[in-house]
Amino acid sequence: MTATPETLVIFLHGVGSKGHDLEFLAEALAPALPAPAFAAPNAPNLFDAGRSGYQWFSVSGVNDANRAERVRDAREGFDRVVVSEIERHGFLGRLDRVALFGFSQGAILSLDALARGRWPVGAVVAASGRLVIPPGPEPASATPLLLLHGSEDRIVPAVETPAAQKALEAVGFSVEAHVYPGLGHTLSPQGVSAARDFLARTLGR
Repeated sequence: MTATPETLVIFLHGVGSKGHDLEFLAEALAPALPAPAFAAPNAPNLFDAGRSGYQWFSVSGVNDANRAERVRDAREGFDRVVVSEIERHGFLGRLDRVALFGFSQGAILSLDALARGRWPVGAVVAASGRLVIPPGPEPASATPLLLLHGSEDRIVPAVETPAAQKALEAVGFSVEAHVYPGLGHTLSPQGVSAARDFLARTLGR
């Protein structure tokens, strides 16, 4: 008989990618968590740049002036995907045992969900992301947060991580942040190790 999972980690991929592209993380994280379940859903929209994959919002023509509107428009689809996975794995009413692990666009939407107070989960890991919209009046500031970034990221500049850390700490979040020298727009073994240790501390009871 399969044990009832005690923790759930939802991986949220970047633009043009697929959920299964982050499934490799489960093997690294599983030893740190009690009875873990993992979910790696696809974003709700097909990638609109002509190759297979999915997106949370379009990056065609995106700029500083329109990025916030695109994130707002993506909230409904993001929330629908997250609640579907939480329901499917039996974690309704147990959000404190759920972690969101977002990369790039998935990190952007995860940070937005925290900053606006929509998903007060047990932990969030946001890699190569940015906080697009300032925190709302009721942020989910009890949720511990890990930020990961590469110093040589040419897609989402590394300065976005200290900027997000400053904005979120100002409204009460506990934020751990790592910027890895020489790393581009990707996850490194060091970042995965930091995520494993972070989730062990926050969800590994």
